[in-house]
Amino acid sequence: MPGEQYPEHPPEKHRGPVVLRRERRSEATTTDQRLLDSRGPSDWVHTDPWRVLRIQAEFVEGFGALAEVPRAVTVFGSARTPREHPEYELGRKIGGALASAGFATITGGGPGSMEAVNRGASEAGGFSIGLGIELPFEQGLNPWVDLGVNFRYFFTRKTMFIKYSQAFICLPGGFGTLDELFEALTLVQTKKVTKFPVVLFGTEYWGGLYDWIAKTLLREGKIGQKDLDLLYLTDDVDDAVAVVQEAYKAWEEAH
Repeated sequence: MPGEQYPEHPPEKHRGPVVLRRERRSEATTTDQRLLDSRGPSDWVHTDPWRVLRIQAEFVEGFGALAEVPRAVTVFGSARTPREHPEYELGRKIGGALASAGFATITGGGPGSMEAVNRGASEAGGFSIGLGIELPFEQGLNPWVDLGVNFRYFFTRKTMFIKYSQAFICLPGGFGTLDELFEALTLVQTKKVTKFPVVLFGTEYWGGLYDWIAKTLLREGKIGQKDLDLLYLTDDVDDAVAVVQEAYKAWEEAH
């Protein structure tokens, strides 16, 4: 409003890169003081700035642990798959086939199909990796994991799956598998990652989803034909591994 005064440089207080003005300046203690004075409350370990450091630590730990992992494929699948279920044996075969083809195998490190894939890779003499996640219920890494890293945050873990894999193979799974599937598709579609095949293993299980994507998303113009081509549907272990090998060969030639 006319005549109203707007101070160009109101009184301010600096806290590292943060600038505090007006009533926000009332904090009496300094950062050093709060660090060195151990008599204060412990609520600070639950604050967002401290969480940032935890997130940073998770990235550093993950990058450090996985930096020297050879070419690898991430296989997703349900943690609820019983050991006597045919999908468990299928997971073992896929893990073994990837190991025989010279790929390290990465899973979420849990039970069910994840355990089956890690087991198959380990039994075939391959490199079996598990990236676990903190959950409300107890899960832990399965005993067939050779290298395991546990994460607090899903988004940190997802970065590791994408960064250190050359492909995704999705066995039948639930919300977690769907989450990773569509995350990967989005990253490939937007060219955040390249030469990254996504294999849906199990035509009976995934066929309905594939048909919906083709007959609804594509037909309605929500995706293009090239986007649909990012998905590969199969029931054959050798076929799935061949897709991975061809994509990796193309990636090598491009680099």
